[in-house]
Amino acid sequence: MNRKIAGVLGIATLSLSLLAGCSFNPATNRPDLVLMSESKELEIGKEMHEKILESTPIYRDPVLNAYVDHVGQKVAVASDRPELKYTFTIIDSQDINAFALPGGYIYINRGLLTYLHSEAEMAAVLAHEVGHITARHAVRQKTAAAGASVLSVMSVLATGSGMVGDVTKLWSTAAVKGYGRDMELEADRFGAQYLFNAGYDPEAMINVIALLKDQETFARRRARIEGKKQQTYHGVFATHPRNDLRLQEVVRAAGDLPEESKIVKVENYREKTEGIIYGNNTAAGAKNRYNHAKLGFSLLFPDGWKVENQRSAIVGTSPNNDAKITIRVDHRKNQPADMALREAYDVRKLEDDQALQQYRLTGHTGKLPEGSTDAPDRVAVIYFGSRQYLLEGKVLEAREETNYDDMFLTSIRSFRPLQKTDLVQKDVKRIHYVRANEKTTFEALARHADIGTYPEEQLRLLNGYYPRGEPKPGDWIKIVK
Repeated sequence: MNRKIAGVLGIATLSLSLLAGCSFNPATNRPDLVLMSESKELEIGKEMHEKILESTPIYRDPVLNAYVDHVGQKVAVASDRPELKYTFTIIDSQDINAFALPGGYIYINRGLLTYLHSEAEMAAVLAHEVGHITARHAVRQKTAAAGASVLSVMSVLATGSGMVGDVTKLWSTAAVKGYGRDMELEADRFGAQYLFNAGYDPEAMINVIALLKDQETFARRRARIEGKKQQTYHGVFATHPRNDLRLQEVVRAAGDLPEESKIVKVENYREKTEGIIYGNNTAAGAKNRYNHAKLGFSLLFPDGWKVENQRSAIVGTSPNNDAKITIRVDHRKNQPADMALREAYDVRKLEDDQALQQYRLTGHTGKLPEGSTDAPDRVAVIYFGSRQYLLEGKVLEAREETNYDDMFLTSIRSFRPLQKTDLVQKDVKRIHYVRANEKTTFEALARHADIGTYPEEQLRLLNGYYPRGEPKPGDWIKIVK
């Protein structure tokens, strides 16, 4: 037989066998006609999640993060794929968005949290994203997009360890921008059912769509005035009219909980979101820079590290305790920096050593020869005024995916004299809850709200009063200051 023909027949046979071996999806109650096992789906989700954590700012509020995870897990357990390990992450972005990646990874933007009004509404957003995961929308859409070209999908799935870039291109656009009307409606149907199963009022799904439609109306008006392109949330604006009958039908089909047992929790949500940052997080621009006012120096630690000013040293530790950076201070000695470094660690020779010239400061860095397990992995000395600063980077528990030496060098090279702007309090605006009185109007509040060009409209959107209406005396409302 001709080798070319045999090869084509072999590939065709493999393709048919893959199609025939599709898995049964408990959410859709039908076989999944996809060329991907659940284990591969989990692998891809994990790799994409790690990519997001590396490249995307995460909102680091332990109380709010724990709250989102608690509510998300409650909904996930009530879903059609409760056996998955679900991970819920708050993205530090003012954009109004939420999305899910294959394998149980769900993200909600800080910006969206500021506009919700209850735990039930937050649960509705998370349940919708859980619905995308249980229905395997990311996998189903990309398989369908390949159409008859089975080989193009197979080639990506067979790329092995180098597949992250290709996978990101395949799935990220759909995950963030939406899957089209039918899949979004299906996610709403599943999400409403999961809300009901978890004890939340399924009508919260319609409430979320309503507030998102208000955002869309305002965004369209603003884009028209400013001549800019309108941004939308996760495809929902485009796929759901406010009074969508199909949406109302799938939500009501979930069931009707007794009024006294519906979980809404407005007060709980108010308590947990008090003080959440509104708009751009200007403090995040400084990343994790440590400023020592008394000694007059500044150093950038890796993002997310905890920095502690101990009695004899300043110590920064990674979130998973796999590495640390230590800064010690001593009197400067009248000798070259490389000699001071060798003397400090009692070694004759340093490996991979190099002179440091940064911010008009001089110093030297290198690796200590292999020896004691207690020795640091990267050391440096920097001369600043009458003092010398010894910086040590040590790996506590190595992880293959982390280049520790590059990380240590980045922090060492960020050491510089303190600047006046380092000590200026960043202009961060936060959401606060207050009770309205008989004189409260959004027009009056807007006069004192420094929140951009459209303060009254923004306050109305935050409080669910767009485009008109006023709070009654005693009502809780959100203000920004």
